[in-house]
Amino acid sequence: MPQLSLLTSLARLRALREGIAQPVATVRHCHVGARPMVFIPLKLSGEAAAPLAAMLGTDRDRPRLLVVTQPRNRDLRFAWAAELAGVLLPYVEGFTADTETVERKNADPYERALDAPQLVLPNQAGVGFTRLLGRSTRFRRPDGPYPVPPEVPLLGRWLTYFAERAAYPGSSLTLAATEELGRHWASGQSALEDANLAALLSWITQGPSDDAEDPLIWPPAGPATDPGFDAEVLAPAIDSESPERVAEALRTQLEPTWRLMWQALDLLAGLEPGASVAQRWEQDRGSFSAMAAHIAEGAPPQARRDGAVAAAAKLARMERAQAAYDVQRAYDDPLVMAEYRLTGEAFAGEVVETVPDNVEGEGRSRKLRPLVVLKTDDPVRLPPGASLGTPQRRGQGAELVEAHGGLITLKITKGMGRGKTPAPGAVPEIGERVCYTSLTDDFQGSPALPEAEATPWTHGGPPQEYIPDDEDAQEEWS
Repeated sequence: MPQLSLLTSLARLRALREGIAQPVATVRHCHVGARPMVFIPLKLSGEAAAPLAAMLGTDRDRPRLLVVTQPRNRDLRFAWAAELAGVLLPYVEGFTADTETVERKNADPYERALDAPQLVLPNQAGVGFTRLLGRSTRFRRPDGPYPVPPEVPLLGRWLTYFAERAAYPGSSLTLAATEELGRHWASGQSALEDANLAALLSWITQGPSDDAEDPLIWPPAGPATDPGFDAEVLAPAIDSESPERVAEALRTQLEPTWRLMWQALDLLAGLEPGASVAQRWEQDRGSFSAMAAHIAEGAPPQARRDGAVAAAAKLARMERAQAAYDVQRAYDDPLVMAEYRLTGEAFAGEVVETVPDNVEGEGRSRKLRPLVVLKTDDPVRLPPGASLGTPQRRGQGAELVEAHGGLITLKITKGMGRGKTPAPGAVPEIGERVCYTSLTDDFQGSPALPEAEATPWTHGGPPQEYIPDDEDAQEEWS
């Protein structure tokens, strides 16, 4: 769930008072694909990674139900995984055919898929189970003492990839429906209750309903099932050794969630996308293309644990991605920017004076530095000299000169063009309402890290190549 902020807390109170969820975003901050793959997994109670069933597909009118009729039977579990691979792998690989050539500065061009797959799960618990499925299958082998169908290890690699992308800030390759809905609406219930997809959707569409809390009407959205269902319905069905009875019992648990998932996607798709969503989806397409090329080149599966250098590099990438995502959301959405205005990291006001021909320096060091004075009622807690950006003129840079009595003087430092006078529109006009913030995309560069082979002994030394063995093949699913 997104972190609870002041405005979100106020929106929750208002939702509770008015009896319906309140919007906390004016635009959509995730990409919704034209053909997403809805994936609803169920697991056996008391087992970390034992699959029980899944309902999935890209057509809301034609869901595919996959069932393990005897969940403690290893052969049936891997047959289920092979069946899952038969649905997911063609979907994923179907996006690799159409590509575009992307030119890069100081680097070789590369091929990027024109579109990418999108896996949509009900909640973060479903994403966690997907990660476990990937870990349980990607190191398996089609030969040896514990053989599996040849497509199962490939499925595990893709499931691991999608689970990892779910944790990458701003990525839309893997979405958890409850999390994305929570980014855009605030209900009158707790964050823990928002993890119930039925209850959250009820708050958004019609207000709280007793039906949303009734497990007989709205079963849990997985991966865990309801204990009452397990004892009264599932266990007798499994004991009967009737595949049809087991499948029908599990269908009753999955079909309601299937309908809710498409309702959630319709709600998200109905919002106008933020200006930065397309840019982040391009990055997703690049990541997907790199993974597809990695597999096509015969590279080994993802390691069980990252080495010291790989872990540090991943952490740096994710920190930069989080910072960029925070900036983009704020620039795209006035409601998100309002949070930073409350904390003094941003301010908005009306321009009351400009000095567009202000210059600094002498001779060749002479530089055009227009001054802008605006009046604001927002608290400003930024020191003189703070670097500023503005959503109204992305790419423009400014510097805070002084703040006194509600009057803010700032100096434009970049984004004015190359002439001796500012480019038309570069300097705000008197009477224009503008917003400036210390949130900018001028991030610190990635740290210089050694090659993996040069990992110092203080960090474990060079990592050893991982080679799956028979002992691994007996873990978790054996």
